[in-house]
Amino acid sequence: MQIAYHLAQPHRRQRRARRAMKEMFDRCYYPCLGRIEGRPYATIICAGSDGENAQRQLDRIATGWRLRRVADPVIVNTDAQTPEAILAPKTIAADRLAEARDLGAALAEGLTAGIF
Repeated sequence: MQIAYHLAQPHRRQRRARRAMKEMFDRCYYPCLGRIEGRPYATIICAGSDGENAQRQLDRIATGWRLRRVADPVIVNTDAQTPEAILAPKTIAADRLAEARDLGAALAEGLTAGIF
């Protein structure tokens, strides 16, 4: 069975989800060292500004695990810059949601086809 990772980082407002992802990395980092090298991964980040810092953090973890990036990062910018905008519910445009679905589908297809 082939395994890949599609890491999705939620917007800052989704603190529980972000905390859960961090806890997963903290718990799994050392036990996974030496066991998952070379596996493919892709990332998608929902950010209030540029999302580059969140992307760098995910890339550092992936580098430590020696994962192999197989798609360019997808960063969805919500332009939430004020406290009110950060706390407000977000609506992601249909084309950006389709981009996220397509990324996941391409990752799955690449595994199925033996490309990754």
